[in-house]
Amino acid sequence: MAKSPKVLAIVLAGGEGTRLMPLTRDRAKPAVPFGGVYRLIDFPLSNLVNSGYSQIVVLTQYKSHSLDRHISKVWRFSPLLDAYVSPVPAQQRLGKHWYLGSADAVYQTINIIEDEQPDYVVIVGADHVYRMDFGQMLKQHIESGAEFTVAGIRQPIEASNQFGVIDVDPDHPHMIRGFKEKPETTEGMPGHPDQILASMGNYIANTDALFDALARDEKAEDTKHDMGGDIAPYFSERHEAGVYDFSENEIPGATDYDRAYWRDVGTIKQFYEAHMDLIEYNPPFNLYNQDWPIYTLSGNLPPAKFVRSETNRIGRATESIISPSVIVSGGDVQHSVLSPNVRVNSWSQVVDSILFDGVIVGRRARVCKAILDKNVILEENATVGIDLEHDRARGFTVKDGITIVPKRTVIKD
Repeated sequence: MAKSPKVLAIVLAGGEGTRLMPLTRDRAKPAVPFGGVYRLIDFPLSNLVNSGYSQIVVLTQYKSHSLDRHISKVWRFSPLLDAYVSPVPAQQRLGKHWYLGSADAVYQTINIIEDEQPDYVVIVGADHVYRMDFGQMLKQHIESGAEFTVAGIRQPIEASNQFGVIDVDPDHPHMIRGFKEKPETTEGMPGHPDQILASMGNYIANTDALFDALARDEKAEDTKHDMGGDIAPYFSERHEAGVYDFSENEIPGATDYDRAYWRDVGTIKQFYEAHMDLIEYNPPFNLYNQDWPIYTLSGNLPPAKFVRSETNRIGRATESIISPSVIVSGGDVQHSVLSPNVRVNSWSQVVDSILFDGVIVGRRARVCKAILDKNVILEENATVGIDLEHDRARGFTVKDGITIVPKRTVIKD
């Protein structure tokens, strides 16, 4: 029986996440809570584990304490089978500087790759919401003969300046003819002029070829040391870059409606909209697919509870995700996502909002189209998201009509 190839997975989790401020004021972007009980890092790690890869390195840098703590508490494997998820901070192995880019981050941990001696390296981002079987991508990578493969997803052509844009070789549909990082203008796909094939930020590389490319990039002068901006074009110019179309990825338990879902949640608007996807009647991303679970650890928490059934004082939630240990005590929750340990008190209302762990909504308080970070307290009759100018005057961040309140804020009015 043929021996399975050895794979080392690297998760790029060092991004600063400035576009998600103030949610990233005290935490790295991959540590931002998502979907009630998860953190963003849980999605790429679950995909890798479900794909059968159990040697995973997570490269961290900015404000990584909560991320490191989450990984150490949740993502613990038995060392008996040499399985691990290991957070690795910036090493300064190439001089007195932190990571200069995603390619530099991988190159600064090249000693770890050398120690493991994998046949292939899977490199993924840490801040996207999706399901993906990387085993299928690896199979195509090997069969295509490529040295480096980029996962691609179809996106509107007007979004080309936000992605690496892949030009597929028409004579070899699994190979890249050209790769441009965030071009201002570009041509659409053949037969689909309104779409581009965009890089997802997920890559698979032959180890030796990756070493050579990273070493060349480290010495180059005209480089941003970026996987998408420099390494992918390097392999493309050498006609050694393959492309894997994400739409071909088959996930157990997926339906035609929710297959090939992928969301970049790098902005407040994207983060908010991805949450709203979760609570649709037929969600385009189904958290309840247990054939490809998203793993996390919520802690030893009691079930959610709804109390009071008096007239005009009914504890209820509709079209919402309610996490363990939430108490809705005579309040009304509509079209919202509530994380653990949230309390919604009598005659209050939460609508179109995302509440992180430990938020308390006082009596007769109102929350509308807002994101409340951990341990925010709304005192009796307080409001958020009702008057955006009032929100701004109180120092809250308002983006795209969404009010974001930072950790531990006490709202009195």
